[in-house]
Amino acid sequence: MSIRLDEVNKRIIHALMDDARNTSAPMIADEVGVSPATIRNRIDRLEEAGIITGYHANVDFDAADEMLTTLYVATAPVEDRARLAQQARAITGVVNVREFVAGRENLHVLAVGSDVDALNGVVRELTALGLEIDDEKMIQREQFQAYQPFGPAESHQQFSDYISLAGGNEVVELTVDDDAPIVGKTLAQAGRDAVLEDGVLVVSIERDDTVLTPTGESEIRAGDLLTVLSRGGITESMLNAFEADD
Repeated sequence: MSIRLDEVNKRIIHALMDDARNTSAPMIADEVGVSPATIRNRIDRLEEAGIITGYHANVDFDAADEMLTTLYVATAPVEDRARLAQQARAITGVVNVREFVAGRENLHVLAVGSDVDALNGVVRELTALGLEIDDEKMIQREQFQAYQPFGPAESHQQFSDYISLAGGNEVVELTVDDDAPIVGKTLAQAGRDAVLEDGVLVVSIERDDTVLTPTGESEIRAGDLLTVLSRGGITESMLNAFEADD
């Protein structure tokens, strides 16, 4: 199951990476401009696709019980790397294993122990598996943050993707703002009222995780995710129909 990471999906991932425990679907919905039901459906699909693989607590073991955290850089035969990674993860004290596409130093094993003897026990078990320990580093502090390009832009950036076509035509995907001029109007009304510029065509509407085929009687709502063809290219005046006045 493959999912395209549009602007809504990216914002969901950013919010959950930033603070999954204290972030709810309605909170994300308010920021993104879609319904909470859409956010819940999107999260389910991201989980099913294996894009969101879990939710984990970031623990400072030194602050918790003055425990020691060490990163072991190891080398595994490429053909055995996946198997050895699984076996290393099962060792008591190991909290994270990362595989790298490399011939050497292709496994990083993060382990926690109450003292040096406990960590030495982890090393003995890693070695017994057949791993070669190349380096080890005592961790003082580890910091995490959400992937910033998936977060909100500093300036208003309404559309999530666009394609440039021959002849100056462009296709853009955008989310309709609250109080945008087109909200509450059918596409036919928007054309008659010159809200939609000539040469601008709405080719699909995504609403509450359902894709609708537009007709002249399709009413546009705040939070709709639209795919729009603009024969004159993407311009500020063309986008005005879908943006709230500042």
